[in-house]
Amino acid sequence: KVKPQLEEKEGRTFDVFTAVEFKTQVVAGTNYFIKVHVGNDKFMHLRVFRSLPHENKPLSLHSYQSSKTKHDELAFF
Repeated sequence: KVKPQLEEKEGRTFDVFTAVEFKTQVVAGTNYFIKVHVGNDKFMHLRVFRSLPHENKPLSLHSYQSSKTKHDELAFF
């Protein structure tokens, strides 16, 4: 659900878009920190926010970090 949001922000499309690791952080909703393989040996770290159920809002891409590798630690940001 966040792939189109990232593609719009980056101004390009991703043929490969596979989540390989994630962490969660509970706030007034949930932050998901997700390591995504985007092709070759390139990875991106995404911060995705899911609001509380009663707010009935879609998942949103809050921020992201590009130029990551498979071995970069996925950390809160």
